[in-house]
Amino acid sequence: MSETNTHIRSFVLRQGRFSNAQRRAFETLLPQYGIEFTPTRIDLNTIFGRPAPKILEIGFGMGETTTAIALQHPEIDYLGVEVHTPGVGGLLKLIEQNHLGNVRIIQHDALEVLHHMIGPCSLDGIHIYFPDPWPKKKHHKRRLLQPPFVHLITQKLKPRGYLHCATDWHAYAEQMLEVLQGETALKNTAKDFAPRPAFRPLTKFEQRGIKLGHGVWDLMFERTQEILT
Repeated sequence: MSETNTHIRSFVLRQGRFSNAQRRAFETLLPQYGIEFTPTRIDLNTIFGRPAPKILEIGFGMGETTTAIALQHPEIDYLGVEVHTPGVGGLLKLIEQNHLGNVRIIQHDALEVLHHMIGPCSLDGIHIYFPDPWPKKKHHKRRLLQPPFVHLITQKLKPRGYLHCATDWHAYAEQMLEVLQGETALKNTAKDFAPRPAFRPLTKFEQRGIKLGHGVWDLMFERTQEILT
């Protein structure tokens, strides 16, 4: 069996609340802003209709952060990958409300999207914000940021392209730092953890956590060299 058929999934499809507005957006807007999964490479400039920097966001939740960043940077195109239908509907609703033309969505497993659809050296940046920390030790193998996955996504970055991760679980942050530092084609732009960049807005969840004294750790790495596959 191929790697994409045997990999451990880092997500569980949970039945979240699907509002009427999200459902309407999902049903009416996905054909316009969604990209159907296909086991073939896609041309991002063709999909967005222009040559522009391309940023991939893996797991965009309900889409608030994606929307805020895309509004700040209309000159950049953002491709969001998410498996949860309420989140996809939520982002589609925000795309319509904010008249965003620089966001597209793929509703599928990010690992398969990366393997099949995203070509090497095609991305200017990758965002991975607050992935499931799988806090129980027996579930750590399900964490998204593992060496093979980091090696794969690094291949998709252009030279000097960046990988930006954030988590509110310190133990996961430490593991992320160790894994990212172990990828020879990535360079840490900070000594260890990075300051939150201005383009990443504080989420409501994050603001509540800060008030309660919880920490958030950002990691900003840059691709520096060619990769031996």
